Amino acid sequence: MDHLAIDTTYLKRCIRTLELALDKLGGHDAEDILYDIYHAACVKAFELVLEQGGKLLKKRLRPWFASNRQADRLTFKDVFRHAAKHGLLPADVCERWLEYRDNRNDIAHDYGEGFAEATLKLLPGFIADAKTLAAVIDGADDA
Repeated sequence: MDHLAIDTTYLKRCIRTLELALDKLGGHDAEDILYDIYHAACVKAFELVLEQGGKLLKKRLRPWFASNRQADRLTFKDVFRHAAKHGLLPADVCERWLEYRDNRNDIAHDYGEGFAEATLKLLPGFIADAKTLAAVIDGADDA
């Protein structure tokens, strides 16, 4: 489907930041101050990728709606459900994004061990899904 170009530069930078922070986090003991720094970077980058991904995917969905305003009213989860409905994302990928969002909401006020245990395990898959999402937003599926 025809669509306007959507700038994914910031999204891709946030993905790279998350990737680097996660890599660096693994090289430090939890007692090390650098662990705390990379942990905080992972938290923030995870949130930024999640929010930017949803925001940009909403723009990508606009051609399927009668107006931009109609698309803009979609909730985060509805954006991903519509992306699956219109073939932009497979259903299993959509479900994972809904789980990422739930995880983010669960840890919104808990950046301690809850985040470390649950979210850190999700990050490698999340990074892969985020890269795929960036390609979808770029229109790589239109080739």
